[in-house]
Amino acid sequence: MVALRYRIAGRAMRLWWRVARPRTFGVRALLTEAAGRIALVRHHYIHGWYLPGGGVDKRESAEDAIRRELIEEVGLADVAIAGLLGVYHNRSQAKDDHVMVFVAHVADPATLRAADPREIAEASWFAPDALPEGTSPATRRRIAEHRAGRQGHGAW
Repeated sequence: MVALRYRIAGRAMRLWWRVARPRTFGVRALLTEAAGRIALVRHHYIHGWYLPGGGVDKRESAEDAIRRELIEEVGLADVAIAGLLGVYHNRSQAKDDHVMVFVAHVADPATLRAADPREIAEASWFAPDALPEGTSPATRRRIAEHRAGRQGHGAW
């Protein structure tokens, strides 16, 4: 029932974005573990697999936001931020969104979980060459940039 409310809220937000066209600021984490696997999440309110992350709140730094999102989405607080993969411009959902993608590492991959089951349907580790069906195109591009050792920028 709660997941249904998240889906309805997600649809309402996308409708509001079409009308208001807000400028937003978001963060994502390309989170790895020792074997090189990458953490992805599947939300209840949108189809596909994505890098964990979300919006930056007012008076919150981007680093504080990604640390908060990693706790809220995948239950990980002990994460080492290695750097910034890139800054991207996303206009895919009728909003003007800038997204910072951090590269991060976790020592204990066993603790990855869907921390908020109302929002996150599933959280799992995947080998970068064996991503699940439904991985978003932008997520695939970010992973390819990381694997090629390139810093990214431009369109999401």
